[in-house]
Amino acid sequence: MTRKVIVAAAIACAVAAVGASTVLAAGGSLVLGPSFHTRQLAFLGYYDGHKDTYLLTDVSSKSQASALKINYSAALAGVRGAPAQYFVIGRAAAGQLTVFGSEPGEDDYNPIWEEFFVTWKSGIKPQLLVQDDQIKALAKAHKLTLRDAHIVLNAPITKVAKAK
Repeated sequence: MTRKVIVAAAIACAVAAVGASTVLAAGGSLVLGPSFHTRQLAFLGYYDGHKDTYLLTDVSSKSQASALKINYSAALAGVRGAPAQYFVIGRAAAGQLTVFGSEPGEDDYNPIWEEFFVTWKSGIKPQLLVQDDQIKALAKAHKLTLRDAHIVLNAPITKVAKAK
């Protein structure tokens, strides 16, 4: 009977060790501290014709950080290869929002964005911009101007709307 107890204990230890190593290999649980609800401004932006919800947290421009009342991060200025986020400056169509170049679920999504300013050319009637490909095509057709703002923004998309 003692041998059966020892074998059973050894099997139980082996199972526990495998389970523990699986949890650790998967990253284990993170100690995050207590959770609580808070209020934070959220915004809407277009991606491929639908509206996603996003937050603003940090930006590489001191003046933009101050104006938006978010964190300034000098380190963000060194980020390269982030997807584009387009902001219309000046004249705009009714209902115009920012336009994202990606969203969660896309291969190139991350919450860090390179800001591009979009300006309609003189004599061109602004139309509602809802897709990054639409913006690029209109720029190629010389109907609007795209300018790299050389500003990097941390603006995670927190809710992806269903495409229509």
